[in-house]
Amino acid sequence: MDKIRQGINKMQEQKLEEAATFFTEAIEENPKDSLGYINFGNLLLHTHDYERAIRFYQKASELDPNAATAYYGLGNVYYEQSDFNKAQENFQHAIQLGLQEADAYFMLGLTFQQQDHHKLALPYFQRATELNPNDDSILFQYGLSLAQSEQIETAVKVFSDVLTINSNHSDAHYNLGVAYLFQEKPEKAFHHFEKALTIHPEHLLAANGKKKLEEMLQKKNKE
Repeated sequence: MDKIRQGINKMQEQKLEEAATFFTEAIEENPKDSLGYINFGNLLLHTHDYERAIRFYQKASELDPNAATAYYGLGNVYYEQSDFNKAQENFQHAIQLGLQEADAYFMLGLTFQQQDHHKLALPYFQRATELNPNDDSILFQYGLSLAQSEQIETAVKVFSDVLTINSNHSDAHYNLGVAYLFQEKPEKAFHHFEKALTIHPEHLLAANGKKKLEEMLQKKNKE
């Protein structure tokens, strides 16, 4: 087993010092190989040592300008630092270099979402769902961007798909409730606010939505 694979195994076992040793040895043995630097960057990202992680990813990209995962790593570092514009640039570059993985498209979508560019986020979330249709986190963010882009009918379908995968997704229940309110279906909205609160009793948004809906229905019944 090579040093990089051993280092990755140690990372997965949360034996980070041993992982660092293997990655260091891999770099010393093959200083022109970008993989050692990329994996050490991943380790540094995992330990929130962002400044050093950037240096390792940049070194990897200097050694191999086509190393898509180096740019993906940089995108993750900048995202963690809330520098969403730089994160966006690096995720886009990683995809352009051929990184056709759901996580790359998902993270790119999140960078647009964080910058309130919800419509720009949509095609990337959609592509991520195509590459990984059973990930409820990806589907949920896709649904959220649809709702924020006022594509309510499609958002309802996507939130429903989330609940097919994970019936205990309280945020999907809450947002489905909001979507049904927009569609003027108060009974369905009420049901999903209640479901969200059953799953997560401290869900403040669902509690607020349920309260306002109860007040609205009471007022309507009095009229």
